[in-house]
Amino acid sequence: MRQVRMLVAVDIGNTNIVTGFLDTPSEGKGPTVQKHAPVRQIINTYRMATHISRTGDEYGIGLLQFLALSSYKPSDVEGVIISSVVPQIMHSFRAGIIKFLGCSPVIVGPGVKTGINVKMDDPKSMGADCLADCVAAYHLYSRPALVIDIGTATTYNIVDPQGSIIMGAISPGLQASAHALAGDTAQLPNVEITRPDTILAKNTSDAIRAGLYYTFLGGLGHIVSRCREEYSEDLTVIMTGGLGHVVEEDARRSGLIDIYDPDLIFKGMDIIYTRTAQGRK
Repeated sequence: MRQVRMLVAVDIGNTNIVTGFLDTPSEGKGPTVQKHAPVRQIINTYRMATHISRTGDEYGIGLLQFLALSSYKPSDVEGVIISSVVPQIMHSFRAGIIKFLGCSPVIVGPGVKTGINVKMDDPKSMGADCLADCVAAYHLYSRPALVIDIGTATTYNIVDPQGSIIMGAISPGLQASAHALAGDTAQLPNVEITRPDTILAKNTSDAIRAGLYYTFLGGLGHIVSRCREEYSEDLTVIMTGGLGHVVEEDARRSGLIDIYDPDLIFKGMDIIYTRTAQGRK
């Protein structure tokens, strides 16, 4: 029986914490960092709500349960890498990993090896999720690329052919817009974010859902169009993120995106982990 050396990749977002288990490619080769090279296979992903009040023990036990559900043991884990946009959670989450998995995680941020540059006014302010997305886009897909991550916030970043992140735009995500509408009005309810069947809504919830969805889709289209207009080269548009599946169909039909990759961040974290581990040898 072969020894399992599996990577645990954790994406800590404002709404959810998504954990991915990444095993070595089926052809038996370890992950490499060359363009178009294979990365580890994503075996399973698990999602829990982001709660700042959880303790390290709660997070650690949760990870053990996820491992057991995928028939893994803590001894199967080669390492852990975390991308987080919620600093308040990091102390307890890192403590849980050290206590229950017996390893110190790689944190996506300053000091990790990415193979790309951040050419922004304040590179350190670049979100870890955006950075991991752009790493995967640069190493695995055609470039230049416009990377769109649809989550609590929606982010847009261009990675140029030289491997530099040269721009960023941020807008409210679908869920954030829904919460804002419900929170700032007296009678409008919060609604589940789904693709509406029609713009011709017949009740308040469907009217909110249709308005949010098509306003978002229109904004998405306008930003993509402006990026293509202001950037002198053809862009490969890559969409990802927790709510990307909601708009994927219409975004493809409208010609707004070329690629939808829901696992882009995990592929980027795999590349970062491998490059960082190699740099420490």
